[in-house]
Amino acid sequence: MSGTLFAIIAYDRAGSEDARARCREGHLAHFRAHSGRLAVAGPMSGSTTGSLVIYMAQSEEEARVFIEGDPFYSAGVWDRIEVLNFKAASGNWVS
Repeated sequence: MSGTLFAIIAYDRAGSEDARARCREGHLAHFRAHSGRLAVAGPMSGSTTGSLVIYMAQSEEEARVFIEGDPFYSAGVWDRIEVLNFKAASGNWVS
């Protein structure tokens, strides 16, 4: 596995709880389909604040394609997404 790590922070849109619940299974299936490139992923501070993903990709554009392919994105669960270069200092994916 090679590439650059990206921290993807997706902030939930206010009032998106119903869309989140409706799309949850598709969201989880999307993440399972990309599990080889995920270091870690999950909700921040409960299920309605947002999501944090550490994802390995060849470019920021590739990381954006991944997150924008998530059903939560198309359903409008997320209000704002940040994709940031991430330098791992310790853990399994430190290079």
